[in-house]
Order: sequence, then C-alpha cells, then structure tokens
Amino acid sequence: ILTSLPIPATEKHPHSMMPPPPCFTVGMVSVRVMINTAEYGNTSWELSVQVDQRDGDEGMRFKLRVKGDLHIGGLMLKLVEKIKAPQDWSDHALWWEQRSCWLLKTHWTLDKYGVQADADLRYTPQHKPLCLQLPNMKTVKLTVSYSAVVFKTVAEICRALNIRRPEELSLLKPPDNLPKKKKMKKDKNPHSHYNMVPELCLLLYLTPPGSPLYSKTMVPTYDPENGTPASATSLWFGDNPLTSSQPNLPPEELAKMYQQLSMVDKAIINAGWLDSSRSLMEQGIGEHDRLQLRFKYHCFFDLNPKYDAVRITQLYEQARWSILLEEINCTEEEMLMFASLQYHICKMTISTEPLDFSNEPEIDEVEAALSNLEVTLGGKTDRILEDITDVPKLADSLKLFRPKRLALRSYKEYWFVFKDTTISYYKNKETASGEPIEQLHLRGCEVVPDVNVTDKKFGIKLLLPVADGMSEVYIRCDNETQYAKWKAACTLASKGKTMAYSSYRSEVKNIQSFLQMKSLAPPPGQSAPDLDAMEMNAECFVSPRYTKRYKPKQVGLTARILEAHQNIASLSLNEAKMRFIHAWQSLAEFGIKYYIVRFRGSKKDELMGISYNRLVRIDMSTGLPVTTWRFANMKQWNVNWEIRQVAIEFDQNVSIAFSCVSCDCKVVHEYIGGYIFLSTRSKDQNETLDEELFHKLTGGQE
Repeated sequence: ILTSLPIPATEKHPHSMMPPPPCFTVGMVSVRVMINTAEYGNTSWELSVQVDQRDGDEGMRFKLRVKGDLHIGGLMLKLVEKIKAPQDWSDHALWWEQRSCWLLKTHWTLDKYGVQADADLRYTPQHKPLCLQLPNMKTVKLTVSYSAVVFKTVAEICRALNIRRPEELSLLKPPDNLPKKKKMKKDKNPHSHYNMVPELCLLLYLTPPGSPLYSKTMVPTYDPENGTPASATSLWFGDNPLTSSQPNLPPEELAKMYQQLSMVDKAIINAGWLDSSRSLMEQGIGEHDRLQLRFKYHCFFDLNPKYDAVRITQLYEQARWSILLEEINCTEEEMLMFASLQYHICKMTISTEPLDFSNEPEIDEVEAALSNLEVTLGGKTDRILEDITDVPKLADSLKLFRPKRLALRSYKEYWFVFKDTTISYYKNKETASGEPIEQLHLRGCEVVPDVNVTDKKFGIKLLLPVADGMSEVYIRCDNETQYAKWKAACTLASKGKTMAYSSYRSEVKNIQSFLQMKSLAPPPGQSAPDLDAMEMNAECFVSPRYTKRYKPKQVGLTARILEAHQNIASLSLNEAKMRFIHAWQSLAEFGIKYYIVRFRGSKKDELMGISYNRLVRIDMSTGLPVTTWRFANMKQWNVNWEIRQVAIEFDQNVSIAFSCVSCDCKVVHEYIGGYIFLSTRSKDQNETLDEELFHKLTGGQE
C-alpha cells in the first residue's frame, strides 16, 4: 500500500522515535509502506506528563503511549490509572507549559490542540493558594482558581469575602521595578508594605458553578476559624474583620510607606492590571504570588449599608490609603477634612459594638415599590402636575472667567439665567429680556468644584464639550447657598436633567452639608475643642508631607483636626464612611488612571488619563490637560491588533488614535470597555452579571 511521501530525516515528528518503515521507489518518487499496525503501536507515540501533588511536592513524571486522536479526558483517565494513588483528582487539569495554556476542553483531541511528543504537560490542581492584599492593606491567603479567567476568579473572591458588585474590582500586580525612594535605606524585602499590617488567613469556599455571582440574599459561608457553617449575618455584620476599619499606622510606619509619585510613576503602576479575559496562570502568576485586590472602576453602584458592610469598609479603606499616601492630590483644607473623618471613624470603631442587622425584619422589595408608587400617585398628584408644568430657573449675579493664553485670571460680573440645561448670561439684569451674550449648553459637560471654604471662595469649573475637546469656563458665586443651588443645577444638567428632577433639592442639601464639613470653624454656639480630649496622634491622619508642614506647631494640627471634627461629631459610623467616600469622589483627580501613549502623527510620548466619564490628553512635561473627550460623546472604539493601536471616534467627526507605551493596548481597551459595561447597569435588572457582554466590550477581537 502506497501511503505518503517520505518525511525528511532532519524534521522532528512525534513518530520519529519509531523505526522508519521500509521504503522503495516508484519512478522518481520514494514512498513508505506502513508495516503491521500491531507491531508499531498503530502510530502511537510517547508523551511525558508531570503530576503535581497538593502538598507542594515537586511531583513525578509519567510517560504514556498515546495517539493523536485521543481526547484530553481519555488522557487524564489513563494518567490517573497509571498513578494508582488514592486521591481525589477532580480538581486537576492539564497545563501546557510551552504554550502557557490550559487544556480544559476535555472533548478535544491531542491533534486538535496540537500536542505532540515534545509537549511538556503538567497535571496540576486548578485551585492554588494566592496571597492577596485587600484594599485595607491586609494580606489574606485564599485558594483561588488559576484556570478560570480573572473576571470569574475575582467574582469568586468577592463572593467569599461578601463583597457585592465584583465587576468593579480586579487584580493588580505590583511592578517589580518600583520607583526608588530618595534617601531611604535599602529594604531587603521589596514588598515590605505587605507586612505593615497584621496578616489575616481565610479559606475560600467556592459555590457551585451554576449559582449566581451575587445576590441581595446573603450567601451561606463558613467560619474562617473553625470551618463550621456560620449564620447568614454573622460574617456580614457580626465579627467579620473585613467590616471593621483598621487603626491608623504610627507616623513613622506611614512615612516608610509614603512615596511621592509622578504621573509617569503612576502610569507604570497602572500597567499591572491583569487581563480579565485570561487566567492567572496564563499571565505568569504562580502559586503563593502576591497580588492586590482593588476597586479598579471608580463607578460605585447601589451602595447599600444593609448589604454592603464589607464593600463600604473596603472602599473607605482604599480611599483612606489613597489620601494618606497621596495617590490623589488634595488641598490642605481637604486633607484636614479627611483627617477629621478618619479620627471620627477610629473613635466610633473603638466605642461602637459590631453592627447586627439580623433582628431587622425582611422587607419585600416588590411591596415596598408598590407602596411608594401608591403614595406618589395618591398623595402627591398636585405636586407632580406642578413639577411638569412649572420649569424652575435660577437667576443671579455671578462672575465669569474664560482662561486665555498668557492672560491673568480676571473675573467679570454678569447676570446669569439657568433654565432647563442651559446657562445664558447677559451684561446686566436689565438686558435679560434681550439676546444673551452667550449660551452655555451643559448637557455632557464636566462639573468640577473650585472651592475653598476658609477663604470664602465658591467657584464652579465647567468643561464644555466642543469639536476639538473641551472648553473651560469658570463661574464664581458669592456665598455657600448660591453655590449649592448652582452647583446642583450644573451637575444635573450635565446628565441631561433639569431642576424639576426630584433629586435637585437633596443634591443642594448634600452640597451644603459637604461645605459645612469642610469648614474648619466650629458650629455656632460650640466652644473651642479641648486639645487634651484627642487621645490619638494627629499625625496618623494626614500624609507625611502635611505632617512636616505642621511639625513645628504640632498643637496646631491637633487643634485644626478637632475643630473640623466638631462639624461631623454627630455622624454614625456608616454615615462617616459614606461621607468620606463621597468627599473622595468629589476630588478633581478622582478615578483618573494614567498611561503613557503616543498619538498618531505625534513624535513624542504623552499621558492619557482614563476616568469613569472621560479621556484626558495630558502634556507629560507640564502635567497639564491638553484635551478632554467624554464617553458620552463616543460613537465607537476599536483596536488594530496588528499594530497595537487604539482608535476612537467621537461626535462632530472627531477621531483619535494612539499606541500604548507603558503597557499593552489591551489594558487601555479593557478600561474603556469596562466603563461602558458599567454604564449599562440598572437597579431594574437581574443582579446576575452579564459576563458575555463584559468580554464582548473588553476582550476585543484579538
């Protein structure tokens, strides 16, 4: 039987270890004749597989004779039969070292995977221990899946830790070459900050694969100390250490952790976000490696103290550390406000008993919604008609400034009228019946506070969308009340909502309470604070840079924190944490992640800032924003995987394209797609995650 052309002797082939069959020549062509199949094993070949044990042994290597049409499930069965070890092998799977991939499709054959005799396979557990640093800087040891994509692994971790909305978190790998701190002694342990706080050991208990990722009904779990089943509420609100805020570190320890980072340094750190569509092993993460669990997407949805005790606490801790280590910039006034909130939370944590909502009656959400609808329709009909027919408007004398190149900031007074989502300003009140000097359309704009309560400065910075990016406008108000009304109206208008919207009044009240919180003066009628009443070191609550500023007058720092604390002394523990989170969200640089990129047609590297609602092009030499593009104006984005370039199209025929320098373009692509995915969430939806949509928006077509 003439079967095939001869295979060159120099070419490697899985059958090369077999003696070649006899060969003869027909004309000028040499062909081989297949000899009796029983004699040569029917084209079988030898495959080497290393078996890893759970106890950390190096494992043994086994050799199996296989054929290319053998499926992966059959290979694992033959391997287990040859090992002959009384052990549960259900968690083991095959890992292909050279290709860095799992062979999880057990119905696929070796030929379909491309496995040949030179393949180096490992039969290893899919779940392995991982050292994970939580947002509160504590390190936990979890047994997690190294074979599932990171998106699923994070969801499993969050389920075990009782953190809802796992899509907001991800895993960050710290850079190996962290920026060196000036004038600092050599540290033998490059990750010494992991050991600054006590270590907590937990075991991750996985729920069945078909169960939902999270639910408002609390999932059953086990006590991490003795492994016995715990009640549904004990780990959510009882003695769960993850719901308690950590005590502030001594100033000396905080100074060791503090490291002033430039935008370029931050870009290097942000390159460490893991790919959500690949597994840990596929990204080079090994057993017992250290990763950081962080809130990656700064778009926090449906924060509910009843269900989110762990989530709120961990979110507060991430915000607190970002303030203390100056990962985000804030003014001295804001730093003192954050310090007073930290002091209050520490004080309340020490004195307050653990929260327990187990005795609260369960609320039927459907009945609650129907009850609210009945009240709204039955008792407030007149008010609804009034809101529909009456279009609220604001009219005040304010000051305006438009920044120009090489021009001083000089404000000029005009008469402003705010109606619907548009601001019109006139020369004076008398000319308001005519044509305005200019109209500012706020839909899709960005509203940034420009406030200093101590100096009585109440300003609003508007970034208005234009064809080539953003146009800046500064508005100055006279007092707190005026500022609160205009700031709330601008915030709603940027989302396309008017002052007739139901949340306008509550927004005004929130702004007023926030301004009162920032005020360092004690409330009327209260005496000056007793400095001896503060039993904690004031330097623990501010960053080391501000500590140096107040070092000669240590009493001054304590006094200012206590003065600011008088404005928030009545807050409960949860209210204080939520106030801290909201104040963190109000900072100008909140949520911006920096990456080094090169725009198409440019010859120099620049910085790209990615936030929850916009992209910012930043000059690397000055650190100043050049252009801003909002996600609301984005039409589409895609990646050219061949040249690794991200291309984005916006309204008004604006398009940009850039390649990533500090990281792979997949990291930036996933950030943009992730924020688009989060914007599709709503309370009306089922609370199970649409993982397919997430990967469609973030995975690209690589």
